[in-house]
Amino acid sequence: MNWLHAAAFGAVHGITEFLPVSSSAHLRIASALMGWPAPGGGFTAATQLGAESAVLVYFRRDIGAMARAWGRSLIRPAARADPAARLGWSIAVGSVPIAVLGPPLHDALAPALHDLRFVALGLIALGALLAVADHWARGERAVAEPRWRDAVLIGLAQTLALVPGASRTGGGLAAALLAGFGRVAAVRYSLLLAVPAVLGSGAYGLARAASAHSGGYAPGAVAAALCAALVAGAVGYAVLAWFMRFIRGHTFGGFMVYRTAAGFLLLALLAAGSLPVTA
Repeated sequence: MNWLHAAAFGAVHGITEFLPVSSSAHLRIASALMGWPAPGGGFTAATQLGAESAVLVYFRRDIGAMARAWGRSLIRPAARADPAARLGWSIAVGSVPIAVLGPPLHDALAPALHDLRFVALGLIALGALLAVADHWARGERAVAEPRWRDAVLIGLAQTLALVPGASRTGGGLAAALLAGFGRVAAVRYSLLLAVPAVLGSGAYGLARAASAHSGGYAPGAVAAALCAALVAGAVGYAVLAWFMRFIRGHTFGGFMVYRTAAGFLLLALLAAGSLPVTA
């Protein structure tokens, strides 16, 4: 993979990682439209970790306060009343579903990601789910008010990221909205809850790729992955900062329309033979 391809994939990942539109679907669609080989597991994992660095930087104060409060609560039970500590425990509990279900679901669903028909259907289906959640949800709960039930349900919704065309952000948002969170709180909570999952998934992907390439990677491949990770992180931060401002005065309607239109357009291109069905 050359540097142009690496930078382009990094930009696509950074733009789509934190929006409810599915970064994996867009990476797959971009490779098909451009006629480029789909990025491998190690490259994708590195880009994913690069994009997630944007969340770590953007929410650095929240994450730092939460980590300190959670650490104190391990030693002093009374400290568990701290809202930051409760949030930390909630994220720990909510990370269990993806940790348990992630590896087997990844192996079972990975072949479907190469089939653009599944990607298109996933775009449409989760768009409909998010539309229902955004329409019916009228919650005003803050991110500091999570319940254990919320953590488990939103954690389970995160596993939708493994479905082709679905979205970790979209699934988490839909579940958080239905749990009664306001839109801003829903985004914040779903992104914070995704941190352990994304970091774990990225590390898992790098480990699998390393075991499959026991002879090592060429220096050019490593440099391309680092380039993509840096681009994904920089672009992802800009998009995340914009998204957090945008949702303060808007619904998710535009993203639902985009997902649905993109899914049907993709099906039309496949039916016309303009794109190959599989990589």
